[in-house]
Amino acid sequence: MKKLLFVFNPNAGKGAVKSNLFNIIDLFTKNDYEVTTYPTQERLDGYRMILKNAGGYDLIVTSGGDGTLNESIKGLMDGKHNVPIGYIPTGTTNDFAHSFEIPKNILKAAENIITGTSFAYDVGSLNGEYFCYVAAFGAFTEVPYTTSQITKNLFGHLAYLMEAVKHIKTMEAYNITVEHDGEAYRDDFLVGLISNTVSICGLNNLVAKGVVLDDGLFEVTLIKMPNSPLELNSIINCLLRKDLTSDHFYTFKSSKVKFICEQEVAWTLDGENGGIHQIVEIINHKQALNIIVDNDDLFELSEQGLPNQQTNKDAPAKGKTKK
Repeated sequence: MKKLLFVFNPNAGKGAVKSNLFNIIDLFTKNDYEVTTYPTQERLDGYRMILKNAGGYDLIVTSGGDGTLNESIKGLMDGKHNVPIGYIPTGTTNDFAHSFEIPKNILKAAENIITGTSFAYDVGSLNGEYFCYVAAFGAFTEVPYTTSQITKNLFGHLAYLMEAVKHIKTMEAYNITVEHDGEAYRDDFLVGLISNTVSICGLNNLVAKGVVLDDGLFEVTLIKMPNSPLELNSIINCLLRKDLTSDHFYTFKSSKVKFICEQEVAWTLDGENGGIHQIVEIINHKQALNIIVDNDDLFELSEQGLPNQQTNKDAPAKGKTKK
């Protein structure tokens, strides 16, 4: 039998994975997998489990929110494990699942892992630390990891808004030099987002159009510090209209970006604490991770895809992009 390691966060969302645990394991077992289950107990527990053990398995499946997925992917990358990974989203926001249209229904997501396709997805690193879909600094970017799990479970997306209100009075400018592709410029920024996703914190207003998940390029959105409440209101209106073309924004695509800051700046990686840095180099590792996605979804979104994937049943399939 093939060997499957199932690492899950029992507290993600409202603990929904626990009530579906038998059916998930039964499904994997009926499809010829010998399943090892591991409920995480604390932060970085899933990372350590996958880092140490992933090489002994044919498939890794992880379940939880974006933080749990972040740990799992870092475990695979740091351990240099070339093992495909499937994702069952049970968190509050699940930005990564939104990019790949992974079902919210737990059993449907598990079924798609069995029948799906291994897609080679780009992974990022910030000063050598891997992240899945977004590195960020500035106003509100710390909200996901300062919001308690209990509050998330009780209020869902509203929990993030409640936490964000607390940070409005502490918004500050970050004077930063940005270097990429032979260009360099300096400005005062309110927010910086370096991403490979169609959704950040459940919102698609923050990412420029034309996202391709396997092209080796990040979508970068930098929001300039407003000089007045009127300018702040203008920025908010642009975001609501999904218009990132005004002078308030810098947007570009790049495989490598360097940030040189006057002061130390706090970063987040996939909504988790990414440390405090004065100089940051972010690199895109093209097609470094094999993530299992649904075949039907892959076909529908394959117009510009790259032939870099193999089905979980060893059948050919097309590539995948997001527009």
